[in-house]
Amino acid sequence: MKTNTKKQSGLGSRSAQLSSNNTAAAEGKSAVVPVEKKDNRLPIDTEARKKNRTLPTPKVLNLLLASSPEIYRLAEVVGKWVWVQFKEQPTAEVRQQLAQLGFHWNRERQAWQHPCGQFRLSSVQDPHEKYSSYYPVRIRRSAKPQTTEAVAA
Repeated sequence: MKTNTKKQSGLGSRSAQLSSNNTAAAEGKSAVVPVEKKDNRLPIDTEARKKNRTLPTPKVLNLLLASSPEIYRLAEVVGKWVWVQFKEQPTAEVRQQLAQLGFHWNRERQAWQHPCGQFRLSSVQDPHEKYSSYYPVRIRRSAKPQTTEAVAA
């Protein structure tokens, strides 16, 4: 039978901290009042986010291109997932926009990832080793369909 013999250096639970503060105040000692952390995150429509997470890769890319071309330029398709990596932390508005589109932050890979309806458990193996990858912005798209004469020339 294992027992935990570590001494607790601080008060672990929130209720223990509050009761300690109340006892200190009752005894005339100065109480340390914890500061509430303000939630600075922008609002996200969770229903739309859930729906967006099931979209296939081409629809995610089109949605990303239509809503934010600058983020689209950073997008990489790995297998069927879409990844976006930034050199520096993006602004709160960009993070909110990615979350709204269905992306989630992967701390291990340091990338915003979209499952494109292909939900998988995490793996220790780098997905680049298993799946092909490409940057959609590097694929040349023409505005009009090419004719057979233009292709032959």
